[in-house]
Amino acid sequence: MILDFELMKKFYASYGKQVEKARKEICRPLTYAEKVLYAHLFRPSDLKPYQRGVDYVDFRPDRVAMQDATAQMALLQFMNAGKEQVAIPASVHCDHLIRADVGAAKDLPEACRTNKEVYDFLRSVSQKYHIGFWEPGAGIIHQVVLENYAFPGGMMVGTDSHTPNAGGLGMVAVGVGGADAVDVLTAQPWELKMPRLIGVRLTGKLSGWASPKDVILKILGILTVKGGTNSILEYFGDGIRSISATGRATICNMGAELGATCSLFPFDENTDEYLCQTGREQVAVLARQNRKDLQADEQVYAHPDAFYDQILEIDLSSIEPYLNGPFTPDAATPLSQMKSKGPALDFPMTVEVGLVGSCTNSSYEDLCRAASIARQAYEKNIPVKAQLIINPGSEQIRYTAERDGILDAFQEIGAVIMTNACGPCIGQWKRHTDDNNRKNSIVTSFNRNFRRRADGNPNTLAFIGSPELVTALAIAGRLDFNPVVDTLQDKNGHPVKLDAPTGFTFPPKGFEVKERGFLPPSEHSDVEVLIDPHSSRLQRLKPFAPWDGKDLEDMPLLIKTQGKCTTDHISMAGPWLKFRGHLQNISDNLLMGAINAFNGESNKVKDQLTGAYVPVSTAAKDYKAHGISSIVVAEDNYGEGSSREHAAMEPRFLNVKVILAKSFARIHETNLKKQGMLALTFIDKDDYNKVQEDDRISLTGLQEFRPGSKLSVVLKHKDGSREQFWVAHTYNETQIAWFKAGSALNNSRRE
Repeated sequence: MILDFELMKKFYASYGKQVEKARKEICRPLTYAEKVLYAHLFRPSDLKPYQRGVDYVDFRPDRVAMQDATAQMALLQFMNAGKEQVAIPASVHCDHLIRADVGAAKDLPEACRTNKEVYDFLRSVSQKYHIGFWEPGAGIIHQVVLENYAFPGGMMVGTDSHTPNAGGLGMVAVGVGGADAVDVLTAQPWELKMPRLIGVRLTGKLSGWASPKDVILKILGILTVKGGTNSILEYFGDGIRSISATGRATICNMGAELGATCSLFPFDENTDEYLCQTGREQVAVLARQNRKDLQADEQVYAHPDAFYDQILEIDLSSIEPYLNGPFTPDAATPLSQMKSKGPALDFPMTVEVGLVGSCTNSSYEDLCRAASIARQAYEKNIPVKAQLIINPGSEQIRYTAERDGILDAFQEIGAVIMTNACGPCIGQWKRHTDDNNRKNSIVTSFNRNFRRRADGNPNTLAFIGSPELVTALAIAGRLDFNPVVDTLQDKNGHPVKLDAPTGFTFPPKGFEVKERGFLPPSEHSDVEVLIDPHSSRLQRLKPFAPWDGKDLEDMPLLIKTQGKCTTDHISMAGPWLKFRGHLQNISDNLLMGAINAFNGESNKVKDQLTGAYVPVSTAAKDYKAHGISSIVVAEDNYGEGSSREHAAMEPRFLNVKVILAKSFARIHETNLKKQGMLALTFIDKDDYNKVQEDDRISLTGLQEFRPGSKLSVVLKHKDGSREQFWVAHTYNETQIAWFKAGSALNNSRRE
């Protein structure tokens, strides 16, 4: 059965005509991304040449995908919208709340017991509102979407920052917060700043130990975690032929680490084959009929400099394995340099754990190539030095891999097969160690390596590589082992060299699965949504208060953060995931990972009402109890990382009114706006240095708040002196209406 096939037939029936109309209106050839964007305008009559990076545009996506951690808050908001069912196809995937502990056989039943009330809620709300529901163990959201929902030329939003994974099949797939998802689910326009376009020309061919993962790890080193902000990366060139559909998905997935809106590959034979191999031949037929518009126009490829805002040239033949980290995914290191770089930077060179999987690298091809390395260790009698953990991407992948002996290859060298879930990648990992504060190194095929993310240990240095490289490093037990040139010793002390990884792109006997774990949308709306009023994990939402029409006077500084402040720092995952449906309880983790610029410590700020140093949430709750608004000051790229809107809802709930930063990550800035908060930026970044610990801060000019306006900040220092400076914003008229109403959802209820 092809899910949502009628939607796709309807889409392809008009897609070519919409592209042609756009081409005539814009009066020039179009890139592939432009074709998809213009074909999804909310109002086709609004078609015009939008200015990239400037104009906000209303879109109508084809579907919504939600994972269990973020779906809770998204659907709690949707329940307040007064709708009988979702307006477009949607799905919920239970993949984030399953802890990796001792192995799938015990971990999955334990997760079903521990998270029963959350799963019951998600199942019931899905059934009530006509949403597809994927049970715990069915797989990781992005792998399941790739196998079942993604289609060339489509547009999807997902409540997870790695939604761009579907770009591997040519879909404009964008990570958003729950409030954005609710807009789409209620048939309202989805607003997005028209993205800039970065063209990435791939030439040559991957070979040896080089993998698609290494392509994006190299690009991260070039562009950094901010270089893709408000941009779509569009790949083209002869080199794409050597990259499979799942390899392309890996590249698109980690485009999120660039801050990119999404990434996109054109339709070709590799896309076609993946659709057919996953049982969607009819979709492939429709895509073939639209082939010329599922790629850029020929003139674009002939003269890319004239159509893209930036061009990257990547020669795949020169790519070597990369190992990025620690603590940030753009710290790119060619593996050949690790022997010198590691000791120079005092990295622990012993690899203690290798982790293969995540939404980024858990396909059949990924596991197959990694298993070829594991098989060599077994056959060549090489001792395995580190623990090896495997997370398959979906039940279809797991079942097929088990049938084909791939899982056996891992287990023969002592690997543990975990549940088809995010597990360690999102901090759901019960790491068995005597000291979870000691300095150590791990290697993963994941996408993020922020401090504390995998195991909660601030001193775990996590490095990102391909699945095959991670497997090799786990076998060697060394961070500086380079399988391209180095040898290992077998159990008899003889030198042995690992051969380059090999593997099938698709299973020779085809994919197979017995139980997909899928509950299709129900046609019945009389289902009772299950929320225990006394639950510690689920809580019905109350609307935020609207703006009172006044300037914000004498706000205490809640925290001035120093350095990187990701959504992991603002609202930690790991053990806090269990509270994702309970805003009051999860707000206790507010900014607990952020570093206080005044003392260099985390979760220790001065409460200006008492003078005591307390956790951030404690100070915020004290201010809120006294009816006092507060402000957060931060540095560049504030809110980098996950799409979790909890990072915006928690400060809103605790009466923080303003986030003043040097710059924002795209998704988080939108999330703040949706929740009725003020996301403001320093015009002069040096003004950040003027903010003192005991400051009372006023924000004026809100009565004249309009697009392009400036607002005034006045700092009242403890010594009685004052300083004033101007701050900027990116709010348009619609977003200002959200602020005045108290949130985007409040505003939609008014309309």
